Amino acid sequence: MLIWENMKLALTALRSNKMRSLLTMLGIIIGIGSVIAIMTVSSSLTSSITDTFAQMGANNITVGLKKQSEEEETRNNGMRFGISGRQISLEEKDRITDEMLEEIKTKYSTEVDSISLEESAGNGTVISGEDTANISLTGINKGYFDANDMTLLAGRYLTEADMEGDKHVILVSDKVVENLFGGDNQAALSKKVSVNINSVYYTFYIVGVYEYAEDTDGFSADSEEDVTTGAYIPITLEKELLHTDAGYERFTLVTGSSLESVSDFADEIKDYMNRKYYARNEDYEISTMTMSTMTNSMNEMIQTVSIAIAFIAGISLLVGGIGVMNIMLVSITERTKEIGTRKALGAKNSSIRLQFIIEAVMLCLLGGLLGIILGFVLGAVAVSILGYSAVAPLAAILGSTAFSIAIGVFFGFYPANKAARLNPVDALRYE
Repeated sequence: MLIWENMKLALTALRSNKMRSLLTMLGIIIGIGSVIAIMTVSSSLTSSITDTFAQMGANNITVGLKKQSEEEETRNNGMRFGISGRQISLEEKDRITDEMLEEIKTKYSTEVDSISLEESAGNGTVISGEDTANISLTGINKGYFDANDMTLLAGRYLTEADMEGDKHVILVSDKVVENLFGGDNQAALSKKVSVNINSVYYTFYIVGVYEYAEDTDGFSADSEEDVTTGAYIPITLEKELLHTDAGYERFTLVTGSSLESVSDFADEIKDYMNRKYYARNEDYEISTMTMSTMTNSMNEMIQTVSIAIAFIAGISLLVGGIGVMNIMLVSITERTKEIGTRKALGAKNSSIRLQFIIEAVMLCLLGGLLGIILGFVLGAVAVSILGYSAVAPLAAILGSTAFSIAIGVFFGFYPANKAARLNPVDALRYE
């Protein structure tokens, strides 16, 4: 008998016992639904994390100084002990210099688009007349804007000319403008403001206003008026005003989009700088970190946990499969005379076997499809509560569909084979 005809017979058999079929599919629906719900949440979280880190700069490499591992001392008996109590402080000779950065830009001119520098000057207040706003003052270079996502609302970014001329210019947030100038971004441009850092007052002119983005957790103990936002001045001016050491503790490389592997390039930069500049430094070495590495680590952790939970939830599929086998055995018992009649009319064992296997597959497939729909709906509700957009786990959906078919074949084979091996004489006189 053709497969299509067997499928129609299977659907007819399922419709004739709707409640029994639904109860049989329940185990499959719950199992598949649980797996799909978990994988939907996992896919949505993974997508959200990837997008968030991409906005933070997925192609960025943070390069910084790290204290070397504690030295070891070998005793006469061969035992090795760490030398404890050695205090290490970062000195100017240990810091990353402008000459090093220029050499890196020259050597890796095709891989590196720009270099971002930043150095904190501390928290304080910006003052205009009697109005104030809280800020976190940071010295930056022009490359900072390539490494960080920032929306300019008015004016301009800090330029190379600002760095070279040590100009007293400042880039502030729209929150600062709201406190000092009633929210008029254009009116704030070129205005002179005082900044109080550790009870020392500095004078700057506003050249740009950027859009303040709240923290991703959306929680702040401060009111709208008291919130602390970033303010930026040329890093050369920051070093001059605060008399900080020359050089830097860290910098960020903004790599080109054509770079095949950011992680491999980060390792190359680390090896190059340690070999050329820090081979004789006994205290510090260069370390690198990439957003892609962090993204991959977090995604792998989420996927590992999700797969483990999905595997536990998938145990219910075993229960569902046993239920399918049980109901197929009952169905064969009820249709013994039908099987005997078909065999008496010349039906082959393979045809009988195929008929009941297809019926079991249809039962599992329908349960699987209902489970996929239920699972995605539950997953979408869960991620919407968490504040993310739902992402359909296509691989899990296709895998669940194939798995449903496999369950039908596996748990339907024994009942189908039992039906195929019935003696037609015994089957016809069965009551």
